[in-house]
Amino acid sequence: MLTMNYTYRIYPNVVQQTELRSWLETCPGVYNYALRELKDWIASRKCSVDRCSLEKEYIIPADEPFPSYHRQQNNLPKAKKQFPHLGKVHSQVLQTTIRRLHDTWEAFQKRGYGFPRFKKFGQFKSFVFPQFKNNPINGFTIKLPKIGEVPIDLHRPIPDGFKVKQVRVLSRVRGTQWYVVVTIESEISVPDAPVHGRAIGIDLGLERFLTASDGSFQERPQFFKSMQGKLKLLQRRAARKQKGSQNWEKAQVEVARMHHRIANRRKDFHLKTAHQLCDRAPTIFAEDLNVKGLTRGMLRKDCVDAAFGQFLSLTEWVCWYRWGLLW
Repeated sequence: MLTMNYTYRIYPNVVQQTELRSWLETCPGVYNYALRELKDWIASRKCSVDRCSLEKEYIIPADEPFPSYHRQQNNLPKAKKQFPHLGKVHSQVLQTTIRRLHDTWEAFQKRGYGFPRFKKFGQFKSFVFPQFKNNPINGFTIKLPKIGEVPIDLHRPIPDGFKVKQVRVLSRVRGTQWYVVVTIESEISVPDAPVHGRAIGIDLGLERFLTASDGSFQERPQFFKSMQGKLKLLQRRAARKQKGSQNWEKAQVEVARMHHRIANRRKDFHLKTAHQLCDRAPTIFAEDLNVKGLTRGMLRKDCVDAAFGQFLSLTEWVCWYRWGLLW
């Protein structure tokens, strides 16, 4: 089974954008309500049998089962009767929101830290349509349930033999730009390519972004520092606006657009560099960097700006896509 993600930009109209934003406001409410149930159940089991808290106590019957994913999912139809606005959101979108919470809960149990937190307004940037009976992409439009047909920039077609498994709708630049991440899958299996052909090793650094074993190197563009002056100016203008006003919102959009532009330039550089490496050798050896440790030192701003972790991840994908290897 081969699964890939393709990202496209979509252009919903004003009515559709309003509907999408309302869904992004409803989903965190469902997430927080389910998390509240989870935390109350856990808090009611903290105290010992022979003593109670002096401040407050969560009284939940002892035979009340754990609020699992299936239990909270089955309670969604009852919640729609109590809160009619939930019916405006697609049912499977709400189910995946509950699934998102329990995925976080299961990850917390495995690593032992990072308890799920309540979502603030604006923290939800995406939601998922988990399945489709038919291909939702028709020409240059994509049909989203309860949203309708939305124009899509289909800059590359879906390969033959692949089916659309799910679609994630993304909000960028404070809800002014919209994208879809289309997950496609096929029954074919791609075997891992063995080590073959010419191999090169790469070393990442701050003086030079990349130094290869064949003597070539790549200078490090300072994406954030080169735009820091303009970004600081936009942030200063936004800080002078009255919070919550229309001018403040416009200023915040300008700041978000600048951050989005910096991130796009960085990702474009990483992809082009990865393809240049694959042009020179089918097998690439890279050092195992402690990416988290680099973001905590004195040079953390430069390390975050270089985004070594993103580069290694994209290079691994490019090598696999072009039948190369990354070690």
